[in-house]
Amino acid sequence: MNKFTNSHINYKVKIKEILPLIWYSIKNKSKRSAAKKEEIPVNYLTKKQLLKLEDYSVIRLGHSTLLFKIENEFYLSDPVFSKRASPFSFIGPKRFHDVPISIEELPVIKAVIISHDHYDHLDKNSIKALKNKTSMFISPLGVGKHLRNFGVKQDKIIELNWDQNAYLGKLEFICTPAQHFSGRSLLDKDRTLWSSWVINSPKGKYFFGADGGYFSGFKEIAFNYGPFDVSFLEVGAYNEKWKEIHMLPEEAIQAHMDLKAKRLFPIHNGTFDLSTHSWDEPFKIINALAEKENIDILFPIMGQGISLLRTTKTTRWWEKD
Repeated sequence: MNKFTNSHINYKVKIKEILPLIWYSIKNKSKRSAAKKEEIPVNYLTKKQLLKLEDYSVIRLGHSTLLFKIENEFYLSDPVFSKRASPFSFIGPKRFHDVPISIEELPVIKAVIISHDHYDHLDKNSIKALKNKTSMFISPLGVGKHLRNFGVKQDKIIELNWDQNAYLGKLEFICTPAQHFSGRSLLDKDRTLWSSWVINSPKGKYFFGADGGYFSGFKEIAFNYGPFDVSFLEVGAYNEKWKEIHMLPEEAIQAHMDLKAKRLFPIHNGTFDLSTHSWDEPFKIINALAEKENIDILFPIMGQGISLLRTTKTTRWWEKD
């Protein structure tokens, strides 16, 4: 069976480097001050509130799960509503905070956008709960097999290769490259494609970076599809030893500038403990770097609505009094 590869750096999992880091992470979890539930503020939502939400808004539900309202339709990215980012319910990274709204309470979803098949981006239980209230699932090549196994009907699935696109109503979704890898076990590495996404709408362009390392592809994406109004970029779960597949904060700043985006919206943090850094380190570092570069950066609390058309004032909510 063929495997997918990166266009710039063909990343190979280095078990001898990753296993010691995983052990260090587990052993020193308490010393790293993993977030307590009360440290992550959550704005709880209802279906009624979402239906009244201003058009062209986005709400962060946790990690890389975003709820977009564009042209009065709702779209979800990488929905993970489970308590753990894991194939098991009893072990694996456990979320720090409640989800601001349950899947049952969500309004009808026009489309779910999937970036790749890792457990913190593709959650079986969430997909099974969403399949009957979602019109379409858009994913990179190969991920459709997972979706079908989770009960999604074939006629609801669109699979795209890099630089292919699909239209849903007035929106265009473009599957764009990412510097990452895929796999849900030790036996299926790179059997499915991974991607970032461009969302083109009548009033703005948005880049959903999901997960991945820094690479020159950001400049190419900007040249082909940018500039962008908002970049949603990974800032979390990083480590110097795996920066080929997870950007360091300073690299996220460079990626944002490469994309020629107006505002930076950091994601992939504040929900799961996936690296050796403390839970609040990504916020502190990216905020300081953004201030230095005079970048308009957004830090909504989980469940807070943010305008996609103009700057919404946010706070440094992770700072302790």
